[in-house]
Amino acid sequence: MKRICLAVAMAAATLPAWSTTNVGVSVEVGQPGFYGRIDVGNVSAPPPVLVYPQPVVIAPTPVAVRQQPIYMHVPPGHAKNWAKHCGKYNACGQPVYFVQENWYQQQYVPAYAHEHGKKEKHGKGGHGHGKGHGKGKDD
Repeated sequence: MKRICLAVAMAAATLPAWSTTNVGVSVEVGQPGFYGRIDVGNVSAPPPVLVYPQPVVIAPTPVAVRQQPIYMHVPPGHAKNWAKHCGKYNACGQPVYFVQENWYQQQYVPAYAHEHGKKEKHGKGGHGHGKGHGKGKDD
């Protein structure tokens, strides 16, 4: 009986740590809440409409290393305060172009879904609040 009580007590003690563990939610391109890197070269969508005309770089790499720019779909608060959020996307040392939400939802997602044989899952508004990264609109 003591063993059972001890096992239950140990399980209960670990429950809070287990419940706060990252569960690994999988959110794909085109689903509400997807934020992250997108590959504009593999989709026949029109050229991306950008939030800023120049790429943003937080931690430049050494002069001899040339990084190719990447395109990111992120919540507006993340783009505005990129130094705070770039680590979540593993992109602090990369030149980043942020794509506009309307272009992403209306051009990229339908082209991606068509070319990759996926049904569009973004709905009319398609505004998720960062289940892939971050907590909300401005995090």
